[in-house]
Amino acid sequence: MARPPNDPQRREKIIQATLTTIATHGISTVTHRKIAHCAGVPLGSLTYYFAGIDALLEEAFSVFTEQMSVQYLAFFQQVQNREQAIEAITELIFSAQVTTVRNMELMYQLYAYMSKKPALKGIMQNWMRRSQQTLEQWFEPVTARALDAFIEGMTLHVVIDRQPLTRNEIRCMVARIAGSE
Repeated sequence: MARPPNDPQRREKIIQATLTTIATHGISTVTHRKIAHCAGVPLGSLTYYFAGIDALLEEAFSVFTEQMSVQYLAFFQQVQNREQAIEAITELIFSAQVTTVRNMELMYQLYAYMSKKPALKGIMQNWMRRSQQTLEQWFEPVTARALDAFIEGMTLHVVIDRQPLTRNEIRCMVARIAGSE
């Protein structure tokens, strides 16, 4: 039986290095060797903690979506009513706090990888459900779902558009979907 490594944080380092490697190199070129190098751990450490590359990638994307959910929830911590929720959604889309280059790259890679590995569909579904449940505190389920889809799409547009919408334009669109305009 293998002896546990001396570094109690090694498993977490491997997961974070996996996410960094995916964001830097893309999912199609991720290897055990690249991850081990990025994590600064022996190559054998990866197989000590994970049954294979698919298990490692699944765990890494689970951690990523959990981290994104925490960031998402932070925008709604002080929200007391529907109007404040509209403002929070607007800020979530408009600010660059969640739509960092790294986060967006990992989202794109997760979408691409999920299309080839249906087992990851559950990770995406759970992530979407957590987001929708947050919004259901102020909006009925269908509206919460529409707002969640809008957030997902608009974060992409904010990052890519040649002429991104203003904060006020985004707020107007959120209010329309929410039925507040």
